[in-house]
Amino acid sequence: MADKKRKTIVLTGGGTAGHVTPNVALIPELRKRGYKVYYIGSKDGPEREMMRELKVPYYAVKTGKLWRYLTWHNLTAPFRVIRGYNMSKLALGIIKPDVVFSKGGFVAVPAVTAAQKLGIPTIIHESDMTPGLANKICMRKAEKICCNFPETVDTFPEGKALVTGTPIRKELYEGDRQKGLEFTGLSGKKPVLLAMGGSQGAGAINDAIRENLDELLAAFDIVHLCGEGKLDETLTGREGYVQYEYISAELPDLFALCDIVVSRAGANAIFELLSLKKPALLIPLGLNQSRGDQILNAESFKKQGFVEVLDETTMTKQEFIDTVMKIYNDRETYIANMNTYTGMNSIKVIADLIDEVCRENKA
Repeated sequence: MADKKRKTIVLTGGGTAGHVTPNVALIPELRKRGYKVYYIGSKDGPEREMMRELKVPYYAVKTGKLWRYLTWHNLTAPFRVIRGYNMSKLALGIIKPDVVFSKGGFVAVPAVTAAQKLGIPTIIHESDMTPGLANKICMRKAEKICCNFPETVDTFPEGKALVTGTPIRKELYEGDRQKGLEFTGLSGKKPVLLAMGGSQGAGAINDAIRENLDELLAAFDIVHLCGEGKLDETLTGREGYVQYEYISAELPDLFALCDIVVSRAGANAIFELLSLKKPALLIPLGLNQSRGDQILNAESFKKQGFVEVLDETTMTKQEFIDTVMKIYNDRETYIANMNTYTGMNSIKVIADLIDEVCRENKA
């Protein structure tokens, strides 16, 4: 006879940090509510190491990704997705969860599909204004769909979607400026600009920072998160400039240290900036590399007076410098606008929804 008190959840999503960090934010609350937490993720994505640090049992699946441009990888993707489905089905059969929560990304498709086949209810989360391909595939199999933007609700089947916001990691609010100075070795005598392009880096942001380094260093110290394999060794030791491929544990301290941010416009990243009240210049991923979701995210935040936005394909060096200086000089105005945002306790809202689906499944 099944144990009615025992609660087990599988989290899934990965490939990039944006598909993982909301799950990371949920884990302490889920554990507090008595859930045994497992994770199904990719073999080589950042989620594996993040779950290892959190001591979450991890099942790696090998699967395929459908690319938005012509590539031979798309010919083999269906076979790799089937392999991922079979691996996910085996993992779920071992774990026997009450519910699956998916943050999206290509690894989520086989996990959600396998859960549906096994009769395990699923909840999915869509961060962006428009749903990504993975969530488009998964949405009809989901019990509920969590959204960041009210405009997103109508893009999903009627009655399934609701606005929950995105879970923000509690530790992001606990950063220490002094620890940030000690970690970076910066003096603290100048304002600090933090440049970040996500876990994989962003060529447009890296180029904009490095091509304008002399002008920027006249006004700022710079912390540059440039992505794996994208360090510029010729700039090592440059006074006032520090670069890292990727930062995890020290990120809260870097946020506490910085005055303004230059960033891509992935939804998780920009909602973290909003929660931390960090004025930002957003340079969204363009239509040549994406479905345009970051452009819509950025436009929404600009309309609300939270950020400024530049198009990576048309911005000039002078426009970049002028916009960075405008954001710094008017930073109190952006912070005041962000203080008008009435968010919600997304972790509680989503955890309550998970409890509801879990109870219905046990009944």
